[in-house]
Amino acid sequence: MPTVRVYVTLKPSLLDSAGRTVSGALQKLGFSEVEEVRIGKLIELKVDSYDEVRVKEMCDKLLANPVIEDYRIEP
Repeated sequence: MPTVRVYVTLKPSLLDSAGRTVSGALQKLGFSEVEEVRIGKLIELKVDSYDEVRVKEMCDKLLANPVIEDYRIEP
């Protein structure tokens, strides 16, 4: 049974408040090399067989909000 990974992130033009919070915390902890943090989510799907069109449908209809998020599929 194949596993498909879907990575969902906010579009680059949008403010990532969670990423900003983590970035600030890392700076305060002494990790000055961190310039920016973007937070996203990983969704793993176990499927009978991989069909890119079907997975894109899942992303567009439920797994990601195409207005504010981008996604990348790894079969």
